[in-house]
Order: sequence, then C-alpha cells, then structure tokens
Amino acid sequence: MRYIIIAMLSVLIAQESNKELISFSSANPFSFEEIITDLENQEAQEVFGILTLPKNFNSNQKYPLIIGVAGSLNWSSHHLEYLKMYNEMGFATFQLQSFDSRDIQSTVGSQTEVTTAMVILDSYRALEALSQHPNIDVDKVGITGWSLGGGVSLYSAWLPLIDAINNRKFMFAAHLPIYPACMAYPYPAENMQFSTSPIHILIGELDNWVPAAACTELIEKMHASGLPTNIEITIYENAHHSFDKVSAVTVNKKGYTLGDCRFPMNEEGTLWLSEYWNIPINTPLRQKLALMTCAGRGPSMGGNTEARKQSFQISGEFFTKHLKK
Repeated sequence: MRYIIIAMLSVLIAQESNKELISFSSANPFSFEEIITDLENQEAQEVFGILTLPKNFNSNQKYPLIIGVAGSLNWSSHHLEYLKMYNEMGFATFQLQSFDSRDIQSTVGSQTEVTTAMVILDSYRALEALSQHPNIDVDKVGITGWSLGGGVSLYSAWLPLIDAINNRKFMFAAHLPIYPACMAYPYPAENMQFSTSPIHILIGELDNWVPAAACTELIEKMHASGLPTNIEITIYENAHHSFDKVSAVTVNKKGYTLGDCRFPMNEEGTLWLSEYWNIPINTPLRQKLALMTCAGRGPSMGGNTEARKQSFQISGEFFTKHLKK
C-alpha cells in the first residue's frame, strides 16, 4: 500500500512546481529509551513526506520551514488548513507521512504501531534531509503537530533525545505542540533538560484525551528545576480535544482518557510506573498494563469556533515571530 500511495502522490505532485516528494531513512524505536540507549540497532524504516514551497517561490531564495506532524488518526483536513495558511504566509511546509510510510492508518486504541519515539526520530531525519535543500533555511525550521504529533512537537525539544539522534547538530528553532500528551516528565529535576528554543502549547480546558493539567504540571516542574526553559501554554475555555476542527463534539469509544496518567522518565528515556514503583514501561505490553492503572476509554473530541479561530491566529503569529526574525 505504501508504494501505491507514493506512486499516486508522485503523479499529483509532478503537476505542481512548488511541491516535492522527499524520502529519507529513519527507524522504528518503540520508546525514547531505545533512541537514547540502542538507536543503532533499531529496525530501519524508509519514510517520506511532502515539501511545499510558497506559491511563486524564488528558486534563488531560502525559506523558513514548518514541519507538520499528524495525530494518531493520521492526517485530517484541519491539519492541512494550518499548512495551507503557513504557505500563504511565505513559509515552506513539510507534511511528514510517518503513518503512511509504515502502512498504518490509525493507532487510536493501541498507541503502539506508530509511537512518539518513532515520529520524533522521523522528524529529525526529515530535518537533516531538508537541510540539504537549496530553498530551505535550516536555521529557521519549526515543528508543529496535533495530539500524538503534539507530543512529538513537545518532546523533540528534550535534549537527551537530540543528543542521541544527532548530538545537537540539527535542532528546531520553534516548537508548537497542539493538544499534546504531557504525561511523561523527566525525573529527577536535573533531567528536565529542554532546548531553549521557544515552545508554546495550545490545548483545550475540557480535553479528557490529553488533559491540560498534565501540561501545566510539566511546565511547573520545568520552572522549578532551575534549568533554562522557554515554554508557554494557552488553554482554551470550553474546548475539547481537536477543538480546531469544524465538527460537533463526539465521543471516540476506542481512544484513551489519560486524565490521571503521569509517568516519570529517567535520563535514558525510560518511563517508570511512578517515582516509587521503578517498573519500566518499555514494551507495548507494559505500556498497555501501565495505562490500565490510570486511563479510561471514550474521550470527547470536536470543534470550538472561538478556540479554532484563536489557535490559527496564535500559530501564525508564533512562527512569524520565531522563524522570520
């Protein structure tokens, strides 16, 4: 199926002079731990994405780039609306296809076939590949994503991961996580080592898929650590998960509700069941069992007109401020 998708995209993209299909080598680490301690032994994975330059781009000019990362339901129309807006604002965009590259359409209900770790690695491998493109300014590349992609946008700023992937040779200049899962927190405080590139989280007050409280707690821990931080959060009133969609609020019966889930993470990226129970959560089975201790099923998701409007506005302003300075 992946090859059919690539062939179809190649035909469509060939008709548009500002689009390119970009492929690169990545891998399939299940966890952050496998990136930090065993990256060289992970199964190789070919990944692709779609680079879109601004309309009527100048072939002699370099452009700031925004890498977009989908959620666990793969790409949705409202995600593409953001990328279209960024292109119209003069940014290049890269639609990362981590799911289609692996012949996976959704991970809702399992969260194991395509993981945050895999997509963080994909994102950095994409950044490395795109750094060679004559029309990309590698010093002005940001990352944004939704839900699972929001987690990628957030934890791609955690320095131990960057050190393991490329020893800080390539780093994102700005991170915009939109309703990310913030349940993993580096522990103890000296592991709260994040990039000083700006991070801005956008999340709904009523999100019971990935609760805002977990993000505010993570930010509090980051500030309390005394280590350099550059993070902000906007919480939208009366807004659910996927508040930026144009749709009514519905219940996804397969999805997790992660309200009470908080997992400490050591310097090697190993998640533990708690600060007192040093049981590692480093396999799909252990992850499933860990979620059984804190998560439910049936989160709500759907649009909020005012939150959607504000999210698009803040997103455009954020990347303009940090990538066009």
